[in-house]
Amino acid sequence: MNELAKDGLPRDSVPSAFDTEARWYDRLVGANPGYHEHLRLSALRLDIPLGEPDVRLLDAGCGTGASTAALAFAAPDARITAFDASAEMLARARAKSWPPSVEFVHTPVEELAGVTGPFDAILAAYLLRNLTDPTTQLRRLRGLLRPGGRIAVHEYSVRDSRRARWVWNAVCASVIIPLGKFTTGDATLYRHLRRSVLEFDGLRALAQRLTDAGFVDVHTATVPGWQRDIVHTVVGTAPQETS
Repeated sequence: MNELAKDGLPRDSVPSAFDTEARWYDRLVGANPGYHEHLRLSALRLDIPLGEPDVRLLDAGCGTGASTAALAFAAPDARITAFDASAEMLARARAKSWPPSVEFVHTPVEELAGVTGPFDAILAAYLLRNLTDPTTQLRRLRGLLRPGGRIAVHEYSVRDSRRARWVWNAVCASVIIPLGKFTTGDATLYRHLRRSVLEFDGLRALAQRLTDAGFVDVHTATVPGWQRDIVHTVVGTAPQETS
């Protein structure tokens, strides 16, 4: 897709769209009940080893740092590397108060420049839906995990549930798109959000995508509140090395 769709954005235009909206992002997601709680829940579902030295975590697509904060909550003593393709979103993240164990890197997942493993766990929140080739990028992320390390994909998925699609459309039409337009003066990114979620994998397909990327022990869980069966955590494990 090379032109702006009626209700969406070309995949290669998404980082620049987030650059434009970065100054409003924290205010808007803060109005979403459960947003930060759900990110912390997905981070906790990684079962990060606590109390061990040199635990390394990767926040893939960190945005303004909400998912980074979720990882820091789940594993306060871990070293965290967070990256994002949007320079403005990353600048907002960097401007917040972080311990010295947190570092930010400006790179798209397709390049991963300056990001080197191995990591004990990866959190990828609201990332895959905006990628041209999610399975290939999942394989790249798997290559950054130590054997037995886990990834948690925190993502919208409504295709498998009629109720979830109805709720998502209703909330977008009545709250998300009007609030986005009122706050920023432009609803393009929020119309893209609506459409991208509707077009993205169903939960079964998303879990299968992790399996196709080489992860094992793939399992899923949803979140509480109005986003139940709309937002999900899909956890997969990098295979152990075989001799």
